[in-house]
Amino acid sequence: MSEEKFFHKSVLVEEVLHYLSVKPGGTYLDVTFGSGGHTRAILEKEPKCSVIALDWDSVSLETYGPLLQEEFPGRLKLIWGSFSLLYKILKKEKIGLVDGILADFGTSQMQIVQRPGFSFRIDTPLDMRMSPGHQKLTAEQVLKDSSELKLSEIFWQLGQERYSRQIAHAIVRERKKKWIKTTRQLAEIVEKAVPRVPRAKREKIHPATRVFQALRIYINKELDNIHAFLPASLRALRPGGRLVCISFHSLEDRIVKNFFKEKAQIGEVDILTPKVIVPSEDEVLANPASRSAKLRAIEVVDPKKIYENRKV
Repeated sequence: MSEEKFFHKSVLVEEVLHYLSVKPGGTYLDVTFGSGGHTRAILEKEPKCSVIALDWDSVSLETYGPLLQEEFPGRLKLIWGSFSLLYKILKKEKIGLVDGILADFGTSQMQIVQRPGFSFRIDTPLDMRMSPGHQKLTAEQVLKDSSELKLSEIFWQLGQERYSRQIAHAIVRERKKKWIKTTRQLAEIVEKAVPRVPRAKREKIHPATRVFQALRIYINKELDNIHAFLPASLRALRPGGRLVCISFHSLEDRIVKNFFKEKAQIGEVDILTPKVIVPSEDEVLANPASRSAKLRAIEVVDPKKIYENRKV
């Protein structure tokens, strides 16, 4: 498997730059650095801005961060940590208010391929931890210790898997015979548990896709992290600062949409994207992984405006 084949293309790059409205002298926070695609675009867009890049995947930071720091000397600061702890991290690092924040909640193709347990197409241990240094619970432990009802709830609520009950029942039955330790074992159990349908009516995705997605979200507390990040991000932005969020899952997008709407109603932000922004047909053709991406953006209003709105 070549690295080129799994090269991660950042999505909605032009749209990110537009809604961040990158300016000379501005400081921007990329809380999901990944392989640095969006960070690079920001630094290239405005030669006099700087970026603080955050990621809880230490491998990504160590692999792609130094190269960008060398290319853009003095303009990129790297921090290892989860965006769910944004407030604590900024306080510890003594970082003041910033002009813009970008959060791309998607999992890169390289992470899916390189992290144990993320892909059902590669036989690896069922780990699924994005940052082993921050987490203890693995997917193997979840499959070993969770009740049939709990597993069904995880698959349905976080993966929207219609056969969640059948799959959970099959997992509990199989684990009595042998511990489920690898991605191949789990994928085969799911395939056998899902009812066979005529080829013409089959979905384009693999039967195990939603189960793996649900377990990844559960293990890494992805939805909880977004809930924690959003209010902290507003506290980190100066008046006129912008927050841009990219989601790849309907549950993520719903959290962002509702938070933006709630803050707009009380006058704390202006919504810049009344309609969600999605990739163009050309981008989807060039990068099929972008097809489910959704971008929403807000701008923090002047504190005087917040006061006036509340006064009225």
